[in-house]
Amino acid sequence: MASAAIFSSLRRRRSPSLEAFLAPVNISNAAILETLRAVSTELVSSFSGDNNTTPFFQVKNSRSLIRKIQVITVLLDAFRDVEFSKTSSTVFLCFKELYLLLYRSKILIDYVKGSSRLWLLLQNHSISGHFHDLNQEISTLLDVFPLSEINLSEDVKEQVELLSKQSRKSKLFIDKHDDLLRVKLYYFLNEFENGRIPEKTELHTFFVEKLGICNVKNCRVEIEFLEEQIVNHDGDIEPTASILNGFVAVMRYCRFLLFRFEDEIDLEKLNHKKTKKGLITQEIADTFITIPKDFCCPVSLDLMKDPVIISTGQTYDRSSIARWMQEGHCTCPKTGQMLVHTKLVPNRALRNLITQWCVANGIPYDPPENSDYSSDNSSLPSKVAIEATKATARLLIEQLENGTPRAKTVAAMEIRFLAKTGKHNRACIAEAGAIPLLKELLSSSDAFAQENSVTALLNLSIYDKNKSLIMDVEGCLGSIVGVLRYGLSTEARENAAATLFSLSAVHDFKKQIAEEKWAIQALSGLLSEGTPRGKKDAVTALFNLSTHNENCVKLIESGAITALVDALGCETVSEEAAGALALIVRQPLGAEAVGNEEFSVVGLIKMMRSGSPRGKENAVAALLELCRSGGAAATERVVKAPALAGLLQSLLFTGTKRARRKAASLARVFQRSENASLHFGGLGLGYVFAGNSGVPRDTSFGGDVAMQVSISVPVL
Repeated sequence: MASAAIFSSLRRRRSPSLEAFLAPVNISNAAILETLRAVSTELVSSFSGDNNTTPFFQVKNSRSLIRKIQVITVLLDAFRDVEFSKTSSTVFLCFKELYLLLYRSKILIDYVKGSSRLWLLLQNHSISGHFHDLNQEISTLLDVFPLSEINLSEDVKEQVELLSKQSRKSKLFIDKHDDLLRVKLYYFLNEFENGRIPEKTELHTFFVEKLGICNVKNCRVEIEFLEEQIVNHDGDIEPTASILNGFVAVMRYCRFLLFRFEDEIDLEKLNHKKTKKGLITQEIADTFITIPKDFCCPVSLDLMKDPVIISTGQTYDRSSIARWMQEGHCTCPKTGQMLVHTKLVPNRALRNLITQWCVANGIPYDPPENSDYSSDNSSLPSKVAIEATKATARLLIEQLENGTPRAKTVAAMEIRFLAKTGKHNRACIAEAGAIPLLKELLSSSDAFAQENSVTALLNLSIYDKNKSLIMDVEGCLGSIVGVLRYGLSTEARENAAATLFSLSAVHDFKKQIAEEKWAIQALSGLLSEGTPRGKKDAVTALFNLSTHNENCVKLIESGAITALVDALGCETVSEEAAGALALIVRQPLGAEAVGNEEFSVVGLIKMMRSGSPRGKENAVAALLELCRSGGAAATERVVKAPALAGLLQSLLFTGTKRARRKAASLARVFQRSENASLHFGGLGLGYVFAGNSGVPRDTSFGGDVAMQVSISVPVL
């Protein structure tokens, strides 16, 4: 297992190429000899003279292997005077085996030279075993090598025979000094686990003086290497991922304790470098992931965190269906059926699928905290990681509070990245008091301080309990809106919009956000004039706010209707814009405002023609609700829209299930209108309107469309 990790890691991290691991069956006898000389010479030269690439650990094992390869080099040089025509095929078979042996030696030594020091300590026994295996292979190869058949000088034969004897007697060597360091490393892990934070001098002696981890850059290398092992070998690694996460957390703590906030790398370059790295890709940071429809709650329309099954067999997110029931409803929101009982059964299978999908796509997913899932501890961090993270958070908060302006910026950036993964990290940071201090940085004149502080708040807000903490800090919401309006960088403005979207996931906060001065105006402005990603951030926030009925007036007064109608013509956000409009027009006031927009009906018709399947679904739903709530004038305007009849006919046969249902309802509206005969005469749709087509009646939530706007907040 460990061997596979070593060789697969080296294939990813550095040369040689994959071909180096395969037997050179197509290499001629002359060519293989030259290849062997080149590889052996390279290995020997890597340890000669003043070369500074000697491994920090496994030094004795490495040098012992190199000395053996030096003797093999002497043997290969001696073959220059041997006539190949008189050499048996057995010799060349041995050469091909030697080729593999030398390359395995190269891979192992490269691995030892290129791996992190903590990792080498943790793998001390395993790597020592690999060196011993190579010694045994050298012994086996020399035992079968037909030395007596070859006309070589006596001194060469004596050296080879001596090497064979030494290899045969070699024993597994584990450096006691290295092993004591490994034990000491686990000692620190145990101290953190028991809530005893080691003294700074003790950590300095170990990590700086003994391991040679002397600066911030060295710390980052250690952390990134261990994280790479966790990601690439999850479930197939020793020590386990939970233990490695503990070491990562301890190393991160030491990085701030020992070196504070010194940073030899330009802050701007570091900021953008780290933005593009990590457990999520830049593509996820730049665009929102489309969530599979079955993973979305039919009520909240967002990714389900705690899917539960009700008596009708439908699945909803626990918080959404619980609120629905608390409001006095006794029916299923999706089917309209009466509920036989109110028991909520966890949908474990779906939850596992959602978790797997989130991990595969780098989407943050905090599992539910209710007791139904208490037996599933696979995603819980170790106590070591929690204690080390708490200690790290305290150091970062201290700098946010009392550090220099540069130190505050670095602290905000590190909090941003520490909050990228895991609700426990987010909880530790918030509990340490980061939110009020990050709020103060939102008004900074330093673009990087502002950008990192608002992004840190965004990442912290993904944890539901932190949402209320952010909203409770006096002036924090207003400061976020201020960044949205006047942010010093594009990314800061976009992340402020994403933060509002994240906060508005809580139903009680939607009205508060909408009533915050300039919030909706700023979102509308970003939707109209932002970058593609900025438009996406803005429209998702506006959609969330539109799901609260009491926000309709604010949306109208703040110009959101015009921005949403204009967004119907933007391919990247048209689907969400139509979904928001379909919610707004459910109210007569909203229907009137949308109906007064000159291009609203035209834009929705265009979406029905060329939008995505979900976009078409949202568009026909918006038109249907416009007719229902907008009165005779709005109905007439929709009815007279050119080409609508053909588009409805197309949706009735090719649309999604919900789109077909909405199209059928809209067709009935037309049938009742005085223009029905004009628009549908001769179309052959009478059987549809008569209810004979198999198109289900529109019995969805509140008689309305359940627009599936598949959006997730990215960590940045």
